[in-house]
Amino acid sequence: MSEERKKFPLIWKIALGFVLGIAAGAVFKEQSQLLAPIGKIFIILLKMLIVPLVFSSLVVGTASLGDPRKLGRIGAKTIGLYLVTTAVAIVIGLFLGNIIQPGSGMALSVDTSGFKAPVPPSILDVLLGIFPDNIAKSLVESNMLQIIVFALFFGVSAVLAGEKGKPVIAFMDSVAETMYKLTGIVMAFAPYGVFALIATTVAKYGLSVLAPFGKVILAVYLGCFLHAALVYSGLIMIVVRKSPFWYFKGVRESTLTAFVTRSSSATLPVTMRVAQENLGVSEGISSFVLPLGATINMDGTALYQGVCALFIAQAYGLPLGIGAQLSIILTATLASIGTAGVPGAGLIMLTLVLTAVGLPVEGVALVAGIDAVLDMARTAINVTGDSCVAAVVAKTEGELREVERTL
Repeated sequence: MSEERKKFPLIWKIALGFVLGIAAGAVFKEQSQLLAPIGKIFIILLKMLIVPLVFSSLVVGTASLGDPRKLGRIGAKTIGLYLVTTAVAIVIGLFLGNIIQPGSGMALSVDTSGFKAPVPPSILDVLLGIFPDNIAKSLVESNMLQIIVFALFFGVSAVLAGEKGKPVIAFMDSVAETMYKLTGIVMAFAPYGVFALIATTVAKYGLSVLAPFGKVILAVYLGCFLHAALVYSGLIMIVVRKSPFWYFKGVRESTLTAFVTRSSSATLPVTMRVAQENLGVSEGISSFVLPLGATINMDGTALYQGVCALFIAQAYGLPLGIGAQLSIILTATLASIGTAGVPGAGLIMLTLVLTAVGLPVEGVALVAGIDAVLDMARTAINVTGDSCVAAVVAKTEGELREVERTL
């Protein structure tokens, strides 16, 4: 690490860009819109990394686990932890929705007559959609679930091929290392990208859009904070045997990147780097757990669905009993597996949850206007949860090393 970076690390440059972006967006509203291309270029560069990084690192990670039985054990731990933390997140969201009552007494002023709700996929479509019939098409379309499934099969097959499979694994390892270096190059642009993204977001939405839905925003942000403070801190203290401060300090760069980009997938290169460098998670575990988490672990999104379902029910004057709220927990937990880590996908899953409990899907229009604001918090929690599960799995597998960190 250079002396210059020690004096002013990247995370502080990103934070400075974030603060300056808020100021620029609030003061220079119209002019700030001119920065939009810079923010879009940053997002495009991050997305450019996703497919080759995920595929190569997941193949290497799967191959490094070696024994298929070990792969199955780690896979069961990972998916189990993701589902449990997601279910707890929904419970927190429902609890806050019942306490804060964000939609209570609200006079609906939003015109939903022309709103067409997105059609959620059926369970069969989700299951069939996991398996690729044309991997080239999956790669071109960046279908992360299909890429992950193929990479898992490919990695296991490379191990089973024995000596003849080793050159393939070595090549993928070289690709993965190259992608890690490219990630560092792209992240050097992060402070400027963050500045542009935040400036244009503040200039576009301002504070006026937040006022009528302040309780919804409060419930979601408070819920995300509580989930991190209780669930992630608890797992880190009990299983990893580290302080929450150690953990949150280690993942702050990926959390902030997720908050700004609103994409778990776009943040994945940063998430993988900080998990290995700052938390000490082995490359094998991080290469397996984190790409999977970027696709199926949606704690923040699930919490958001719990809050928004109650908000919509209260806004329409439709009470939700215990049975309906239990249905929300089950539906949102299972639906999170089919949620792609891209901006705005939470609205589709919210439609599915509303349909499951008989609420009007037109209610999605009520939160669509503030979805970008809510998406920032829920994506940050999604990504923070990915790293937490990676650290827990690595600890239980004896693949979490001690690391030295600077500010």
